[in-house]
Amino acid sequence: MSSHEEVRKWIWQHENYPIFSYDKGKLSTLISEIEYLRGVLDGYSKLFNEDDIRKIEIDRLTDEAINTSLIEGEVFKRDGVRTSLRKRLDKAFDARSDSYATAITDSLVEILIDCSLNKEPLTLQRLHGWHNCLFEHQYSKLYKINVATFRKNDDMEVISGAIGHERVHYLAPPAVKIDEDIKRLFAYCNDSDENIYIKSAIAHLWFVIIHPYEDGNGRVARAITDYILTQGTTFTQFKLYSISTAINSDRKVYYDILDRTTNLLKNREFDITPWIEWHLNILKSAMQSGLKNIEYLVQKTKFWDKYREYALNDRQIKVINKILDMGSENFEGGISTKKYISLTKVSKATAVRDISHLVELGCIQQIEGSSGRNIRYRLDIY
Repeated sequence: MSSHEEVRKWIWQHENYPIFSYDKGKLSTLISEIEYLRGVLDGYSKLFNEDDIRKIEIDRLTDEAINTSLIEGEVFKRDGVRTSLRKRLDKAFDARSDSYATAITDSLVEILIDCSLNKEPLTLQRLHGWHNCLFEHQYSKLYKINVATFRKNDDMEVISGAIGHERVHYLAPPAVKIDEDIKRLFAYCNDSDENIYIKSAIAHLWFVIIHPYEDGNGRVARAITDYILTQGTTFTQFKLYSISTAINSDRKVYYDILDRTTNLLKNREFDITPWIEWHLNILKSAMQSGLKNIEYLVQKTKFWDKYREYALNDRQIKVINKILDMGSENFEGGISTKKYISLTKVSKATAVRDISHLVELGCIQQIEGSSGRNIRYRLDIY
């Protein structure tokens, strides 16, 4: 190599970009597993009435909104996001009594609803609309940014580390390349007949590579992912899982795999198969978590169908619902007097009396092998 020849370090500098290279054969098993899980989720959705399925959708959309923001270090209160969603999706909700939602949570919710329900092709106007919802105040931390317009600067870097010890993870393409790259991305999102799971992974990566905005690129990339994953669903149906929640739980690996994929010194083969494989595994994990949450709701419904007519007090109902909402297998150790006191803030005598009453009714059963001071109980859901 000549000393004057430029070293190609970033993926967009490769001669084949943006014709990405990947081995579809390595992904077939994962895709089959994901298709199966999606089928189970669709089947479960038919078990619930319209109001119940909408509650599940609102819960998952709330997870999505909170976690796509958490990935970027932005924290929203769950009550605020959930209320913003209920204002738009729950016909029984009276927005006049709302004291939680904010203009920011309302705007974030607009992105989620649009990328999930609007089946129209992806366009520049729509993309800018999503970006405007993220940055209506026009500031990112201390700096005013250009909103709903692409960056003009060529030195867009992804950096981490303390002041004076910064590390450059990625350098985005020059601004002059953005318009043409975005047109190609739109054509791919709107017209490609690639499997939607692979397509969502490639579109996510491609948008991050282009990095067209001064801030918010990760959140918009995940919105594009959601948009592609909801293609082919009915108009009024939301996903019953949250991919951003799964990404956030594996956030370090998320950034590491992006780093390894977009850096040609680490990805000399220009092969994005590892990225797609990681993305599919995250999608699979998200669907598995979605199924778990639905199974908890099924358990909860069955439990209360059986015990609804029993005269339980508010404390007993609170503890039981707490366990049912988180899943009995996640309520480590089962119910004990100490845990009951902690959850209800009552005296030991009251806790013992409440627990004894639940045992008499059959709502809870003693865990085999527990006795004396270490006695534990489980819910009657088996």
